[in-house]
Amino acid sequence: MAKKLNRCSFCGRSEKDVPLMLNGLEGFICSDCVEMAHQMVRENLKSGRGKDDFYDADKPLMRPAEIKARLDEYVIGQDEAKIALSVAVYNHYKRLRQQALGKADDDVEIEKSNIIMIGSTGTGKTLLARTIAKMLDVPFSIVDATVLTEAGYVGEDVESILSRLLQAADYDQPKAERGIVFIDEIDKIARKGDNPSITRDVSGEGVQQGLLKLLEGSVVNVPPKGGRKHPDQDYVHMDTRNILFICGGAFDGIERKIAQRMNTHTVGYNNVSVRHNIDSKNLLKYIQPQDLKSFGLIPELIGRLPALTYLRPLDREALRNILTEPKNSLIRQQKKLFEMDGVKLEFAPEALEVMVDKAMERNLGARGLRGIVESVMTDLQFSVPGTGQTELTITADYVREQLAKSEVL
Repeated sequence: MAKKLNRCSFCGRSEKDVPLMLNGLEGFICSDCVEMAHQMVRENLKSGRGKDDFYDADKPLMRPAEIKARLDEYVIGQDEAKIALSVAVYNHYKRLRQQALGKADDDVEIEKSNIIMIGSTGTGKTLLARTIAKMLDVPFSIVDATVLTEAGYVGEDVESILSRLLQAADYDQPKAERGIVFIDEIDKIARKGDNPSITRDVSGEGVQQGLLKLLEGSVVNVPPKGGRKHPDQDYVHMDTRNILFICGGAFDGIERKIAQRMNTHTVGYNNVSVRHNIDSKNLLKYIQPQDLKSFGLIPELIGRLPALTYLRPLDREALRNILTEPKNSLIRQQKKLFEMDGVKLEFAPEALEVMVDKAMERNLGARGLRGIVESVMTDLQFSVPGTGQTELTITADYVREQLAKSEVL
């Protein structure tokens, strides 16, 4: 009579089909299943699954003032946007915790407040959103609205926004369903015009219509690997009610819409602006939802982005502070790079002033400032490593020389 072979209680294979079979009190497990279980445990512990701080009633949530204080460490100025973000995020996660603990009042259903930030390029919109996500340790994805098109046309479908969030959460769907999505360049999907056309506005108003169900909160069929390249994949049904959407855009030219509404002008002298003490250099502080409608966003989309805030244009003082004050400031990054090669790097105060002057001239905000620093330091990053040099000081004359080399004649 043949000997009865032991079988793994998990995969069902017999002991002759596996390298090793381990005996238990009431079952068996093969070495392959042990290795797979070990790998899954390591991944879960690494990603923090199973211990969610937001759902832990014993651990207090970060208060809005604490969130803003953390943002201050990385982002210079922009207090209005920081306060709006801090309050919206705090209320959003209070709502999530209330639902998870089963204490939600049936009579009062708290809805999420998606955010839209208006500000010129380089003022810190993406940095604010990324810092918030890193601080809260939640899945975060950045999506460029310019690549989105209406369903059925060349380009990415709106559902690809959630595909990227799912990938950022390492395909942990419950974790992804309470993440943060930053939709950049939201102004680029504005309605192209009010006049009727024989062609469809598939990358403008059509995309806005497609975003409505995502922002409002509904169950969406999401292709986990993207849309058109894998047509045979199974869809993931994601609930967007607890996903916080932050939209950002430069809305170039919206100041004219604001000025028209306020019966003033963006340039020149005007008695009305003087009488009402209007800050003509920062008209974005007076932005209202009707200005977004005039720019080309549909009312339904504006209504799903109730938290409207703005970012101030960066003045000379702000640019000077961006160079040195944040934890990951441009100057600290350069010093760290040279420190890795054993070189102590210093910047003369006058050198920083020259770089700030050039940034003000280019008017590209913090991104323009980064480009200036890179152009100044490139030659030194190429020549200094390996020379044995231990100290290096950047002077104003050297900055002017390097900037002159990079200027287009």
